[in-house]
Amino acid sequence: MNEEVSKKDKKENKLVKIWNSFTTYEKIWFFSVVILTILVSIFFPSTVENLEINPALIMGLYIADVLTNVLCELLISKQSRFNFIVSLFVEVIEIVTCIVIGERFASMATTFFFWIPIDIISFINWHRHIDHSDDELTVVRTLKGWQELLIILGIVIWTVVVGYILVQIDVDGILEAGSKEEIIVCYLDALVSAIGICNGVFILFRLKEQWIAWYIYTILETVIDIILGQWVLLVLKAAFFTNTTYGYIKWSKYIKENKTEISKGNKEIL
Repeated sequence: MNEEVSKKDKKENKLVKIWNSFTTYEKIWFFSVVILTILVSIFFPSTVENLEINPALIMGLYIADVLTNVLCELLISKQSRFNFIVSLFVEVIEIVTCIVIGERFASMATTFFFWIPIDIISFINWHRHIDHSDDELTVVRTLKGWQELLIILGIVIWTVVVGYILVQIDVDGILEAGSKEEIIVCYLDALVSAIGICNGVFILFRLKEQWIAWYIYTILETVIDIILGQWVLLVLKAAFFTNTTYGYIKWSKYIKENKTEISKGNKEIL
């Protein structure tokens, strides 16, 4: 009996510790997004032209996508390696969503073949670079200038090639095949997947530039959401913008205050 009580107390203490690890701002931000998501889903439900798609299923997937994404993003800004555990749930939800709506196949393939493996590898890597003074933090760092040009070139090539391939694929989705909107979404989808890959690599290597990539990614995703009428996902994009700013400031401050720790980490490949 005493042993059961002890286990219960430990569990409760752990939950309290997790709750206390979030600042007042972070708690307000998270629950504000949750409440706003629910309100938007009620008053501005996403509509689909294809009547064979269950609107309730679509809305449920969108809401689940928002809630898991905001928690994941918040944990990244806090330099917590556990963001990758939450991210795996995000990936599964987004793959199912792409299959249901019949669009965004470049993003779906990127999620399946890139994001899921990179999340697992990143969790292992971040676990190897825990801050010595605070085991809840991961040591993060910044990129060097010349590498950015190579990255931009790779993004351009990927967008042109993958976008062209997607335009050639005739799939019965929520947009009319061959329409102007469909072509725009195909190339934007290719560009988003390229930016997403860069973001994933930056996260793997614990680089501050992942926040810049995420700004661009969020802008492009916002355009696509508007074209596809995915209104509830705009709440997620608004949350991304605010949290990306928050995360960039936090990471920049940490890098500035921990130059010695970061210098040691830069000598390693990962």
